[in-house]
Amino acid sequence: MAELRRLIVLRHAKSARPPGMEDFDRPLAERGRRDAAAAGRWLRDAHYIPDLVICSTAARARQTWELAAEHLETQPSARYEDRVYDADLHALLGVVGETPISVGTLLLVGHNPGMEELLLALAAEALGDALERAREKFPTSAIAVLTWRGAWSELAPGTALLTDLAVPRGT
Repeated sequence: MAELRRLIVLRHAKSARPPGMEDFDRPLAERGRRDAAAAGRWLRDAHYIPDLVICSTAARARQTWELAAEHLETQPSARYEDRVYDADLHALLGVVGETPISVGTLLLVGHNPGMEELLLALAAEALGDALERAREKFPTSAIAVLTWRGAWSELAPGTALLTDLAVPRGT
């Protein structure tokens, strides 16, 4: 039987919009900083610790991962990938498909609309009402957990089960 794999999709936390700043360079807003930390606590408490993190190179995505990672008990390897910024479904599937076979759990940190498109395309089914909630909205700092059996290169639309969906918020 093929190995069970887990893809955790994390949309970056709420960003600031400083006047005159390029989209790529936008930092997290104060709320985003709190929510990113809450995302890390949620990952830790739910025992979703990745073996590898692939993160967009945009400032708000990098900051989201760095703040979330501070709350994990172990620090997974992180790779910052230009192709995740402003990526569509096809590009994200390509990035995920290159994941080494030794990785059981991958965390992908990126942006909408691509992250939502990836989640909705991959999920053939869901536990509970997670898929309906994901279709309604995949807001900033949302986390979706998808599982399936097989190699990363075999992950394709309609092949995964959406097992968890959360929108951690900081206080």
